Amino acid sequence: MEMHQVRYFLAVAQQLNFTRAAEECNVTQPSLTRAIKQLEAELGGDLFRRERPVAQLTELGQRMHPLLKQCYEAAAGARSLASSFKSGEIGALRIALTHSIDLALLIPHLSQIKRQFNRLEFCFLRGTCREVGELLKKGEAELGIAAGIDEAWDRLDTWPLFTETFELVVSKDHRLAERAAIEFDDLRTEQLLSRTYCEHSKRISASLREQGIDVGHTHEISSERDLIELVEADIGVAMVPHTSSLPANLKRAAVAGLDARRTVSLYGVAGRQRTAVASAVMRMLRGADWRAITG
Repeated sequence: MEMHQVRYFLAVAQQLNFTRAAEECNVTQPSLTRAIKQLEAELGGDLFRRERPVAQLTELGQRMHPLLKQCYEAAAGARSLASSFKSGEIGALRIALTHSIDLALLIPHLSQIKRQFNRLEFCFLRGTCREVGELLKKGEAELGIAAGIDEAWDRLDTWPLFTETFELVVSKDHRLAERAAIEFDDLRTEQLLSRTYCEHSKRISASLREQGIDVGHTHEISSERDLIELVEADIGVAMVPHTSSLPANLKRAAVAGLDARRTVSLYGVAGRQRTAVASAVMRMLRGADWRAITG
């Protein structure tokens, strides 16, 4: 079945006249008639009763009409969408982020990219470091952002964006809320919240353990939202990256001597063709001045 055959069928069904349908389709009547006969042969029956001067849909034609119309409109829509992507009128980006990366980091850049396209479609994927690497490897994401991907793959391109410290976060009513700097001794009696989804949670725990802090009885959480609610309720304190978005009623402070830093990097796949949006976002993120948000 060819799309031009379907188009001719729909034209005749609307005009109920082969001559007018041929004029509408800008073809000769013999060409239109021949195409419809080929369609009828493929479908196994007549689609029209040819009664001069009009043509009437047969029972088969009536049943096939909505299906062929849907088929033709879907094909036309697909062509239109493909043309829009090719011309750059529509852009799309699939980007994978680890759970510990705050999407707020990207918002200013995505807002700027949005102005370059009449229509922009984003797909944000979340996962662990390993899962982000797999999404890139399988082609399910064009770009990835993580604080380290444990993937020994020679096609994985890595561009470090910024390095940041971790800070202690407490509720506004906590005894340490007004302290500009925190000592390890201040943490010995505190209940810690363990961000199990963070790539550096084990490293932070090890650093605290070296200072004699009990990290064996922590509250384990699996999302930033849970962390915020627990800290607000003064159920625990947490170590979070400097770039994490927090409500104004939470207080943060540096822990003196804490060996905890992370480097957030942009990842891509070498040699793989990127969409216009992915290329633009990559250039923008690599060229951005991150000092304002990393302190």
